[in-house]
Amino acid sequence: MTSPLHATGWHVTDALALRYAEGAAPETDAWSLEKHVESCSPCAGRVSAAVRAGAAGPALAAVRAELLTSVGHRPVPAVAVAAGSPLGRWARLWWAAGPALRGSWVVAVALVLGGAFALAYGAGFQGARSWLLALSPVLPLGGVAVSYGRHADPLYEITAATPSGGLRLLLTRTAAVLAVCVPLLTAGGALLPPVAGFPGAAAWLLPGLALALAALALGSFVGCRAAAATLACGWLLAVTGPLLGPSAAGTDGAAALARYFSGPAAQGSWAAAALACGALLALRRRSFDHLETR
Repeated sequence: MTSPLHATGWHVTDALALRYAEGAAPETDAWSLEKHVESCSPCAGRVSAAVRAGAAGPALAAVRAELLTSVGHRPVPAVAVAAGSPLGRWARLWWAAGPALRGSWVVAVALVLGGAFALAYGAGFQGARSWLLALSPVLPLGGVAVSYGRHADPLYEITAATPSGGLRLLLTRTAAVLAVCVPLLTAGGALLPPVAGFPGAAAWLLPGLALALAALALGSFVGCRAAAATLACGWLLAVTGPLLGPSAAGTDGAAALARYFSGPAAQGSWAAAALACGALLALRRRSFDHLETR
């Protein structure tokens, strides 16, 4: 059966906009509509008008005004956002990034980086780079934990019920977390004094990706917050032994920690783990269509 979007040359009809506003549009048509209105101002206005004219219009307007107020923005005319203007595109991007880029997590990442530089260049601590590399894989987990779920997102019930919610939104927010972490932590590690026998600043990328995907896969069973906390604790228990052991001040501690990052075997294992977690996540994707109850 031909999608209405295809039938009209990739434009939204009034009938489809009405079905979408009523929540009666097929899932494939709803996804196509949401992608289409990102770049088509007339269709964005048509869909927005249909939603505002529906039963949910007043409630959505109130939620939107409260959200803008809570994040420090003055209310803007709804038509400006609905018409596909640059403001509307930025608003959709900001909503998609969600709590991942608006919480205290970004401040925590900056504090970790600042602490590493203070230890290295202020206190002359030679192991600052080792500490940063050891902590880098778990820092994205904090962003994942505050990105999705009823404990983290005040609009979770609303977003989870939309075609753009669920795993699609969670992956978008995880990508936003990684987009912040990857350049900051990699560049920060490269600027710290090198440690003899320790891998380069980018060695944390595959472990970090594997842990992030593992958090999403495990989160399909126990929720993102519990999954991220469990994996972070497990990783920290594994790496703090070499860092805090009696040989941590010398090269033995760095060498013991380096086995988690260095060499084709270690990096290949992390790549295989990332692929396995990604496959499990694909199998469990429908679990994110239901509201978390934990």
